[in-house]
Amino acid sequence: MNTVTVDNTRITPSKIVCVGRNYVAHIEELGNEVPEQMVVFGKPNSAIGHELRSSLGGEPLHYEGEIALLIESGKPVAAGFGLDLTKRRLQTTLKERGLPWERAKAFDGAALFSRFSAIEDTTALSLQLWVNDELRQSGGVELMMYPPAEILAQLSEFTSLEDGDIVMTGTPAGVGRVNTGDRFTGRVLQGSRLLAEQSWLAR
Repeated sequence: MNTVTVDNTRITPSKIVCVGRNYVAHIEELGNEVPEQMVVFGKPNSAIGHELRSSLGGEPLHYEGEIALLIESGKPVAAGFGLDLTKRRLQTTLKERGLPWERAKAFDGAALFSRFSAIEDTTALSLQLWVNDELRQSGGVELMMYPPAEILAQLSEFTSLEDGDIVMTGTPAGVGRVNTGDRFTGRVLQGSRLLAEQSWLAR
């Protein structure tokens, strides 16, 4: 089983629960409709990776930077930066056919994470994603259609979050293709305080 690091402790998430279409600007950039209900999909533990790949099986991968929350006793106790990697072309085909997204979203290595840092609450959380020293994505809980408390309330209606599970809270505008040699740096802040930072070199 794959692990993530919370402060200096290794944690094994049983699953990753992802919220889609949580920022209006991101919905608009992909030409999607604003959903009537919160969009939820999952990634298994096997999706946790450490290497940022630019393609898989001959298909380019696209990046989505997100605030990731680690859950304990049903509450977020730590936050980190997450990269949700997507086979966008395949995802589009599956959506057009009304089929599930797992092949495009839940493959091995489809979720990369920084170290997680302990938090007392989710107020003032924000993210930044820099690619080749250019700021590509930024946003925070104040821009979410479903902020963390609402995400957890809705998830509790149909699923149980085990200790160590990760919730990925959606991506702001600025997503794009991963190119070989690109340098990615993701940051999560709480107010002006840097909580987590991670860099990857796309291969």
